[in-house]
Amino acid sequence: MLKDYSDPLFSLIKTLSASEKRQFSLYAGRMGGKSERKFEHLFKILSKQKSYDELEILSKTSITKQQLSNVKAHLYKQILVSLRLNPSQQNIPLQLREQLDFAYILYRKGLYKQALKLLDKTKISAIEYEEKNIAFEVLDLEKIIESQYITRSLEHRADDLVNQTEELSVLNVIAGKLSNLSLQLYNIFLKMGYARTEEEAQEITSFFEENLPVYNYKQLSFREKLWLYQSYLWYSFITQDFLSCYRYASKWVDLFQQNPTLIKVHPVFYIKGNHYLLEALFYLNSVSLFERVLADFEKNIQDKRIPKDENILVLSFMYLYFNKLNLRFMKGEFANGDSLVNEITRKIKLYQNSLDEHHIMVLYYKIASLYFGDDNYEKCIEFLQKIIQNKSLEMREDLMCFSRILNLVAHYEAGLDYQLDKLIRSTYRFLIKMNDLHEVQKEMIKFLRHLPNVYPSDIKAEFKKLRDRLKVYEEHPFERRAFLYLDIISWLESNFENRPVAEIIKEKFNE
Repeated sequence: MLKDYSDPLFSLIKTLSASEKRQFSLYAGRMGGKSERKFEHLFKILSKQKSYDELEILSKTSITKQQLSNVKAHLYKQILVSLRLNPSQQNIPLQLREQLDFAYILYRKGLYKQALKLLDKTKISAIEYEEKNIAFEVLDLEKIIESQYITRSLEHRADDLVNQTEELSVLNVIAGKLSNLSLQLYNIFLKMGYARTEEEAQEITSFFEENLPVYNYKQLSFREKLWLYQSYLWYSFITQDFLSCYRYASKWVDLFQQNPTLIKVHPVFYIKGNHYLLEALFYLNSVSLFERVLADFEKNIQDKRIPKDENILVLSFMYLYFNKLNLRFMKGEFANGDSLVNEITRKIKLYQNSLDEHHIMVLYYKIASLYFGDDNYEKCIEFLQKIIQNKSLEMREDLMCFSRILNLVAHYEAGLDYQLDKLIRSTYRFLIKMNDLHEVQKEMIKFLRHLPNVYPSDIKAEFKKLRDRLKVYEEHPFERRAFLYLDIISWLESNFENRPVAEIIKEKFNE
């Protein structure tokens, strides 16, 4: 979860690296005056604090309570200025905006031809790096200069500017509509997960078709195609069309392979595209291809073209370990997972200020599933409780639902029967409240509720009966969702065959 330090300035300082703090000290040292000395002193105090303490600030500095708000605002601004000057922050969008700022200064100084020359270079770079919004701003300033002053820069200059503006405007509108659609679909997925009924799938399809803008594919460039593939990807995920997910995730990654210079401009999208390609392969159970793509992904995130800022480091960690866990599930390799889990929990603590709570909970669920497959039910329950007891998590209702189902099964396997009736009732109430009680869940709860009344000699037969009842849902377009979170069939087979669940899954993998 992005840690809320309650104070924006304190939060900003806590994100600074050691080199960024050193640069700020050097930057601030070049400034004079009493107010500067106050904000420097405030910076040193806040850098050492573990949590924001206003009383300590007032007692250890010459800043009065009335001055504090203004000094904090000044410090906040100066840190941002310092970061903007930091070479590590000099990415393409910032450089282009800086050139646009310089051109505006030249224009205000009356140096129109110099301004137009700089604007033309900036516009070419902005279009090359798919920063069309900046290119549109450049065109606006070019038109202002050309309309107000007789520069005699080029013949047919006005026509060229109008045509360029119209072309960019059309593409910007399409990109805007596609990015809106992608974001709305992503929000739906975070809230409810996969479509649960035919009715929900139809609603999503109608929403998608109504909001998909009209476009000519041949006229689309990198940015518009990127948003188009993202929109189709989220639509496919929600409707559980995983083959389509694979198709559009592949298009997404290929788009960067065809435009390698844009990897450093849009590293987040590059990393996410690789992750969604792996996720699609996971759901398609394409193990050999998954392994190859994962190996490439682990190598690619070390690419020098990808900046190593906090955001990229967090995303790389999250997606790499999501998929390392998924590979273990696919191959049935549940044993000896402690070192991997320790590495994950260590990095969760390291990146706790930048990780969002939703993705932390997804990692906990995967860790719980890993321990379940290794018959370590106590550890499984420990990580599930982190999810179940999280009262602030409002996203991914399906994650909450299946955490409770897995928690029930783990309690049964751990021999904690004395809590089972209470857990069954609370889980049943929760699923009803979430409107997520489907046939698979109904069968599981009915089975676990009935199990204490079964004679020991009949238990294996009961497990086999449940396996047969659930088998028909394995390929059901909406009920199969349950099997994406927990391989219930393999668990049931392990019980009536008296074999570890990991052995069952590995055997299926080998077949």
